[in-house]
Amino acid sequence: MPKVELLNQEGSKVGDLELSDHIFGIEPNNHVLFDVIVMQQAAQRQGTHATKNRSAVRGGGRKPWRQKGTGRARQGSIRSPQWVGGGVVFGPTPRSYSYKIPKKVRRLALKSAFSTKVKEENFIVVDQLSMEAPKTKDLAAILSNLKANEKALIVTNDHNETVELSARNIPGVSVTTAADVRVLDIVNHDKLIMTKDAAEKVEEVLA
Repeated sequence: MPKVELLNQEGSKVGDLELSDHIFGIEPNNHVLFDVIVMQQAAQRQGTHATKNRSAVRGGGRKPWRQKGTGRARQGSIRSPQWVGGGVVFGPTPRSYSYKIPKKVRRLALKSAFSTKVKEENFIVVDQLSMEAPKTKDLAAILSNLKANEKALIVTNDHNETVELSARNIPGVSVTTAADVRVLDIVNHDKLIMTKDAAEKVEEVLA
């Protein structure tokens, strides 16, 4: 069972926290991690690309010349794809790139992402994150105390508006909740900072 230090906001150790071996101590499955990351990246695509086919291009309603007798190939519209200014054949149309993979696979990927951070010693647990008012300088000082000056993902138990507002102006720092944490977010950040109650909630949900 993995054990990590429990820190306060000043970066001092206040105790130890034993984590669930089934969530934070498994052997990471890199193939599942890859599949889930690709799925989440696909869901972020806008899919607003569009081209005009022959029916959407303006003009071309009149037959350019009669069917027979001219010696030229028969043509029905100057907006056919073979004409300059004509419609596009099989061009991209607006679509959604999102797709689903099994729930068990997504849960395994989440466990693998958590276990990877613990294994790499990039997992930090704090007893609580309390700030009187939204202030970027105060949160930056907390991150400095925790030695998390790189890209950091802060995971709280519930929505903490004070922390979320304080983190908006710090490059590379993101804030999410235990219920909304994603594999892509965990992998994209160097450090994973969780409050104690958020870690307990993750264990409860993924148990």
